[in-house]
Amino acid sequence: MKISGIDNGKSFDFGNTSKDYAKYRDIYPKDFYQYILDLGLCKDGQMVLDIGTGTGVFPRNMYKFVGKWIGTDISENQIEQAKILASKQNMDIDFYACPAEDIDYPDNTFDVITICQCIWYLDAAAITENFARILKPDGKMLILYMGWLPYEDEIA
Repeated sequence: MKISGIDNGKSFDFGNTSKDYAKYRDIYPKDFYQYILDLGLCKDGQMVLDIGTGTGVFPRNMYKFVGKWIGTDISENQIEQAKILASKQNMDIDFYACPAEDIDYPDNTFDVITICQCIWYLDAAAITENFARILKPDGKMLILYMGWLPYEDEIA
């Protein structure tokens, strides 16, 4: 993948580190998941599409709260690891290797679309109308990002 605004346009491939991601990158604290549940999202039988799922960290940790998860990622290696990890935990999650810009589902399919830690890699012009189309009329798109701050700050 190459994006001109990221790393001066040098190509990168998260698939090269998929086994390390699978082993070490379960990074979100319990408060993170609880906040999402408190918003009424990703639970109670909702149909959820996770964009840029990587090794499936987000759907695997939220699996017990949702009716159905589908995870997509541009990297086949990441999806391979996601399938292995979900299988080891007896989780019925569908994972597909597919760029976010090429996702195609029928209108009004999803209650929630999640985009965790990857929004800046997506072509907003290419996904906006499609994601609006595949969301149910009262559906939500949840963009998640965690950043590290070196100290507590009232504004942040």
